[in-house]
Amino acid sequence: MERGNFSTRLGFILVSAGCAIGLGNVWRFPYITGQYGGAAFVLIYLLFLAIMGLPIMVAEFAVGRASIRSAAMSFDVLEPRGTRWHWYKYGAIAGNLLLMMFYTTVTGWMLYYLYKTASGGFIGLDAAGIEAVFSGMLMNPVLMGSYMAGVVLLCGGICYLGVQAGVERITKWMMLALLILMGLLAINSILLPGAGAGLHYYLYPDFGKLMEYGLKEVIFAAMGQAFFSLSIGIGALAVFGSYIGKSKRLTGEAVWVIVLDTFVAIMAGLIIFPACFSYGVDPSSGPNLLFVAMPNVFNAMPFGQLWGSLFFLFMTFAAVSTVIAVFENLIVCFFELLHQDRQQIIRWGMPVIILLSLPCVLGFNVWSGFQPFGPGSGVLELEDFLVSYNLLPLGSLVYLLFCMSRYGWGWNAFIKEANMGQGILFPTWLRAYLTWGLPLIVLAIFFNGYYALFFNK
Repeated sequence: MERGNFSTRLGFILVSAGCAIGLGNVWRFPYITGQYGGAAFVLIYLLFLAIMGLPIMVAEFAVGRASIRSAAMSFDVLEPRGTRWHWYKYGAIAGNLLLMMFYTTVTGWMLYYLYKTASGGFIGLDAAGIEAVFSGMLMNPVLMGSYMAGVVLLCGGICYLGVQAGVERITKWMMLALLILMGLLAINSILLPGAGAGLHYYLYPDFGKLMEYGLKEVIFAAMGQAFFSLSIGIGALAVFGSYIGKSKRLTGEAVWVIVLDTFVAIMAGLIIFPACFSYGVDPSSGPNLLFVAMPNVFNAMPFGQLWGSLFFLFMTFAAVSTVIAVFENLIVCFFELLHQDRQQIIRWGMPVIILLSLPCVLGFNVWSGFQPFGPGSGVLELEDFLVSYNLLPLGSLVYLLFCMSRYGWGWNAFIKEANMGQGILFPTWLRAYLTWGLPLIVLAIFFNGYYALFFNK
């Protein structure tokens, strides 16, 4: 039984980027950028990517590469004798399972909308008709469940082919196609009549908005987006670190992943805002932006069916790449824990993931009365809360403290692993900040998330 590994550096970077690039890049980043001051917000966001996201990503890669294990066994291999860092394996596995439990459903929405747009299902519909399509999908558990199951079978099938033949090869081509699609869509949006107003709203550095919302709120919004955008903390990236050799220093590899993740987020705004402003559609946040606003835009656009199909193809690639990455992480975790054949784990895993994902599907219809956070919330919001507000920040704190503390793996071992090979050196003068300052920032994000959700309403 072999774990497998990546055949190329490009494969590692693109698969890792595919894990980080997700739907939050597309529907959340453009919205909050426009809301909080355009380019002024982007500058703050980039700052926190550099001082917060990058070090934690390097730490996660380092733990994976040094141990040649996933989150299920990496701490067991590296921790000092008698310590209990390996207990976090249960948090990491839970985080990946929970992410799959709602992300497969949302990815199914993308797949359905790709079919709906490509087949001309939105042609001739007004705004109310398009909104009715989205509402009808949510109220139909059989439809949503079918597309969710289709996503699980598709991504599980890709993983079944193996690390190189399946995960690396297919994700690599998918990510390259995603970048090309984004370029075409962005050019089309920028050339639309009246697109300048959307570009101004999105990119103009409006420092007045920073003051309007208050610097504290804007900083926490930038910190939160930088943190959650990268999917750090649940071992989803550590497993890919375990697949690569030691020829390249990890800082440069992490920089490439962050650059691609940020590029996709910024390009998504260049697609959405000029198009929305050109056709007088309000670019609202959340699912409505993708499933109501954008189909309205494409209906009004020349060759809208083509551009809409390309848009939802790009969205499907972004979502599927994340599902494949998380699925692969879970496969390797159970491979290391159970010592079972990879294909056998996948054959058992696919029906289990489908069953675990059903509550999210049913939460919009049969179980719609379950509203854990008040009206408008449901199973999806609860699962997202457990991952985004708890396991990601706390898991990141575990990785950070494990790499910095003498009671864990320790600074010397971490810096030796991070700086092995050629490329960008990880700065050793950051030790004090990473030991004391960054953990406090992560804790601030954790507590602010709870405050914003339960007290700041």
